[in-house]
Amino acid sequence: MGVKVRSSDESDYERSSCSSITIPDSSHGWLSDVPSIGSRRSSVSVSVCSYDSILSCGGHKPHKANQVAWEAMKRLRAENGRVGLEHFRLLRRVGSGDIGNVYLCELRSECETVGLLPKCLYAMKVVDREALEARNKLGRAEMEKEILSMLDHPFLPTLYAEFNVSHYSCLVMEFCNGGDLHALRQLQPRKTFSITAAKFYAAETLLAIEYLHMMGIVYRDLKPENVLVREDGHIMLSDFDLSLKCDVVPKLFRPKLDPHTVHKGVKSSSVPSCAYSSPLIQPVLSCFSASNNKSTTVTPVQHEQLAEASPELIAEPVNARSKSFVGTHEYLAPEVISGLGHGSAVDWWTFGVFLYELLYGKTPFKGEKNEKTLISIIKKPLTFPRMGFSSTRDLEEMLKVQDLISKLLVKNPKKRLGSLKGSVEIKRHEFFKSVNWALIRSVKPPEVPKTLQKSSSKATSTKMSKKERSTTYEIPQHFEYF
Repeated sequence: MGVKVRSSDESDYERSSCSSITIPDSSHGWLSDVPSIGSRRSSVSVSVCSYDSILSCGGHKPHKANQVAWEAMKRLRAENGRVGLEHFRLLRRVGSGDIGNVYLCELRSECETVGLLPKCLYAMKVVDREALEARNKLGRAEMEKEILSMLDHPFLPTLYAEFNVSHYSCLVMEFCNGGDLHALRQLQPRKTFSITAAKFYAAETLLAIEYLHMMGIVYRDLKPENVLVREDGHIMLSDFDLSLKCDVVPKLFRPKLDPHTVHKGVKSSSVPSCAYSSPLIQPVLSCFSASNNKSTTVTPVQHEQLAEASPELIAEPVNARSKSFVGTHEYLAPEVISGLGHGSAVDWWTFGVFLYELLYGKTPFKGEKNEKTLISIIKKPLTFPRMGFSSTRDLEEMLKVQDLISKLLVKNPKKRLGSLKGSVEIKRHEFFKSVNWALIRSVKPPEVPKTLQKSSSKATSTKMSKKERSTTYEIPQHFEYF
């Protein structure tokens, strides 16, 4: 069982000054009375980071333009000038972590009538700042808030609002009712995902990490427990308190064309301009029109070679460096364990472990205890369990994904796939050849886990009574933290 540990001196974090809402004291600890769905593996961390300023979460979010939950929050803020705890009704606790608890909540009925706001469910993360400061972890909460305020991506969470209540910080975010990939994997027949399903979840996760790296964010805590499943079956990455924020400098790579292999029988002036478009965005329709002129014919192989040789914009934080000991034991990269310093390549190591677990139901270097796990990561060679295959195609696909995992789980970070150009290298691997990255949001998910949250909530969560939901919550000055 991995443990999420982050013992560090975080006194270097700058504290943001925010206005608080004064709430009457109470002997009833509402935060600690609701049952919790705990995380199966927590993460380890020892780090010092810097924090500049919290960006406004009420800004423009193009990907949320027509989202009902986003529109409801915009109207509420327009009508009241602010969003606060009094606008929400907390239903139950749906998760807990190292720095806070997450509650399912909804807008109160009186708020829904203002501007005809629709009924929406949200996830509210509540953090006790005093408790975190005593544990030297307040900087982690501040960093997560800053990162969340920056994000606008289909596979990353939306921060709808943030406010303080007494010594608590509350973050109102998107709610995913499909649980996480760890829970979803447990529901599979062999507690493992099929190759097709694993490719789908890995592809969407890869795009989320790609965006984070472009924003100068090294995630550092990828694992199935942190990949949530939305109601429509698509994924959402969560938990950014262990992330590293750094500078990223975009670079333009111009690979050289080999005229003997690429332009053999093709006049360079005859190749359409769209043949040189980035391979990251594949057109739905071919840009090559029918023609009797043989000199303008470009074979699929030549088109692929032209695409690979086209200029590439790389925005990978390759120069990021940290000596923090962060992550989940089973997912820690060798360079993190060594303490010699690590960069963005740690995310590609964890991506390899993540893909391995989706397919085999376990991590590749897990030992009896955490110490043995760390030794195995440093010294043990990568191996794959033997499996039977029902078709030649399945065998071929498994060989491709094993090749990808092998290139991701290279112990030397400088030789690891993705260490130079980031996601571009990984997306071009043979395993992802069939993925249309531009249209991945239109792909039907392997399954839509509509009943997952219902079944888990019945077993582990208790709804508040009608009286409790209708009354204003009173936050105590102190409560038993976890």
